[in-house]
Amino acid sequence: MAVTTVRELIREHYSALTQSERKFANALLENYPSAGLASITAVAANAGVSTPTVARMVQKLGFKGYPQFHQALLKELEARASGPTQRRATWAAAAPDTHMLNRFAEAVQQNIGQTFENVDTAKFDAAVERLSDTSGRLYVVGGRITRALADYSFTHFQAIRPRVTHMTSSSATWPHYVLDMIEGDTLLMFDVRRYETNLERLADLVAPRGVNIILITDQWASPVAKVAGQVFNCWVEIPSAWDSNIATMMLVEALIAATQEKSWPDTKDRYDRLDELFDMTRLFRKFT
Repeated sequence: MAVTTVRELIREHYSALTQSERKFANALLENYPSAGLASITAVAANAGVSTPTVARMVQKLGFKGYPQFHQALLKELEARASGPTQRRATWAAAAPDTHMLNRFAEAVQQNIGQTFENVDTAKFDAAVERLSDTSGRLYVVGGRITRALADYSFTHFQAIRPRVTHMTSSSATWPHYVLDMIEGDTLLMFDVRRYETNLERLADLVAPRGVNIILITDQWASPVAKVAGQVFNCWVEIPSAWDSNIATMMLVEALIAATQEKSWPDTKDRYDRLDELFDMTRLFRKFT
């Protein structure tokens, strides 16, 4: 069953919070979840609010008190850092007596639902605007597992628009790409748990250059989120030692489709010219 994070609860109840409660909520989201891991007096002081304000807000989120809220954040932090063996132990301990296919299908459906329910449409549109803006270059990069998503994204965006660069998976080469990045460029980045320090350092390098970062991450959010312009959280847990990329792939394909439509008819022209080149190379079999 999908687990609701504190971040989701804040989004769900945000309209019901007072101004001071929102101040604490915003401080927590800006440095999530670290800003909520100290004592109640410390987190209140760091956010510039009173201790009773924090106590009232956590109760509005559905917690009995601050200790329960604190434990929820600790569990999220533990989940963010867990490896394959720990992930399998988590689901295996409570696995229902049903076939793996049924459990897997249920988990995937929940992940997809959670992911798309939490997409901010304004941020989605802003990301599409950047992905279709050919006045700047689009860079795409992924990590150890997510480089497959980066490669898939690059293949489609390169067909949709010009000036797309697929950064290699070797971080030793990244300074060469950063050297040419300028204000107005966009970096599409994939980073899921266990978050990669090289990707975080890359984001810290490019953000001051005025490069807009579009981050696709998991429900706990990569540390890159603190400097990203648009962040998309995808739910990934399944009954496996590994996380799922199915919901993530669906979000990627939604971005690809929206960018294609925004760039039409320029994209159509590129598709037509690309097909002409494919015909010349005889890459694909003809049935007529």
